[in-house]
Amino acid sequence: MRLVTFVNEEGLELAGALFDQDQAVLDLQKAYTVLKGGQSAALSSVLALAEAGEEGLSLARALLAKAPVEAVRQRAAVHLRAPIQPPPQMRDCSCFELHLRQSFAAARRLRAMRTPDPEATLKAMDTSADDRVIDTFNRQPIYYKCNRFAVVGVDDQFEWPAFSKALDFELEFGCYIGRKGKDIKRENAREHIFGYTIFNDISARDAQAKEMSGMLGPAKGKDFDTANVMGPCLVTADELGDPYDLNMVARVNGEEWGRGNTRDMRWQFEDVIAHISQSETLHVGEFLGSGTVGNGCGLEQLRYLKPGDVVELEIDGIGKLTTQVGSPGNPF
Repeated sequence: MRLVTFVNEEGLELAGALFDQDQAVLDLQKAYTVLKGGQSAALSSVLALAEAGEEGLSLARALLAKAPVEAVRQRAAVHLRAPIQPPPQMRDCSCFELHLRQSFAAARRLRAMRTPDPEATLKAMDTSADDRVIDTFNRQPIYYKCNRFAVVGVDDQFEWPAFSKALDFELEFGCYIGRKGKDIKRENAREHIFGYTIFNDISARDAQAKEMSGMLGPAKGKDFDTANVMGPCLVTADELGDPYDLNMVARVNGEEWGRGNTRDMRWQFEDVIAHISQSETLHVGEFLGSGTVGNGCGLEQLRYLKPGDVVELEIDGIGKLTTQVGSPGNPF
């Protein structure tokens, strides 16, 4: 199924399912009322549906199969939020080595360009700190916890952070936990994944550059309202098929800026789940980001967003996540 959270004409947030090539949305609770009478707690939100497990998904599938006309809305007539907004918890991981290597190289080039002899400066640079990060990355999954309250959806308004002049997008794959667990073995981890979505981890590169030397991970470089854009839908694990052979493409104003594939994940979500759940309970609805795919951001090319730019992130089987960036104090 292709699950969404949408806002209806009365301003209520409801659980829905996309169908008809994503041109229509089924109001799942309304469909239940029309077909069975009353309401179902499992259909009160996408999070509630995930918590209801297979029984809830079976109910939703049965409703979608009948799709009573009274419960159908045109996609263009509704406002989509993030599939689960906010998620109970979110973590962003680093799963693509190419992104790390290219980002470090780009940052070094940028620093060298500010010197009288960039080429000589670049050759003389000490890369040991970057190398240590790569070594750690290859030993174990690494991640940080994000601001879940900054999560927004494809139709929500993005606000450019007033403190930044170097805004960037990040093309990421993401999954939602569908089964509570602790000390989960890698071979069982796929059973704990409810579904997948696209994640645009919008980043203020100037703020990030200032704070990362503090060795506590990203802070204001990632933390501002509307920074975590997700959607357009949550594709359930049974519908997506093999999650590790999906093309990922980033475009800005229609121009392709980069592409990659989920097969290049050094750490797959099963590895990440096994690592994170050591002596720690993962709860239904928690979100895990893959980190940026190689070639999946402007930093790797020393390119940044401009006010008014339209960022389109696409992943096979999920769809397109489109965001227009405004300017400080003038959001779109």
